[in-house]
Amino acid sequence: MSTASIINPHPASLPSSSADRASRSGIWLGLFTITMSFAAFTSALFVREGTSDWGHIVLPSVLYFNTFLLLCSSGTIEIARRSLVGGRVIDSPKSRKGTIWLLFTLVLALAFCLGQYMAWQQLRAQGFYLATNPNSSFFYVLTFMHVLHLLAGIAVLAYLTGRVLASHTTFRRSLFENTAIYWHFLGILWVYLFVLCRMKL
Repeated sequence: MSTASIINPHPASLPSSSADRASRSGIWLGLFTITMSFAAFTSALFVREGTSDWGHIVLPSVLYFNTFLLLCSSGTIEIARRSLVGGRVIDSPKSRKGTIWLLFTLVLALAFCLGQYMAWQQLRAQGFYLATNPNSSFFYVLTFMHVLHLLAGIAVLAYLTGRVLASHTTFRRSLFENTAIYWHFLGILWVYLFVLCRMKL
């Protein structure tokens, strides 16, 4: 592995090209769209809550651990981002450290998805399915939609991890930074959804 391999040819500053600026605008537009979609789900939940068939479900206890995992992954991806995009040489100690933290992020993300599956199974064991009542319907829809968005982030993280491990330098710094922003957003979104489910379902 050559010590001349550069992971970030641009200085650690604002996006250095129109492509970077367009990429940053695109991620914020995407986050706004996701926020509006979950706001619509929230509005529907509040409207549905006032009906006579509204009840309550006991949330699976694994959700607390899942929340911890996702918040930890937000911390690990931030450490990885600072190590990888702040460094220059791929095989430097700082970049190797960043790669390890990036792998940790992937492991935590996959563990979160597995935990969500376990939560669905626990709810099924209680006799609550998608169409059992409005409460279970909202729980399945909200958590499943969140996992779908998380899987998109996992796919990009896996791509970036592969590029770093293979010592490729063709991905842009903005892609890594936008992925980190997206990941932090998903963490905040999950905390919101978890609190919403705790209070309303």
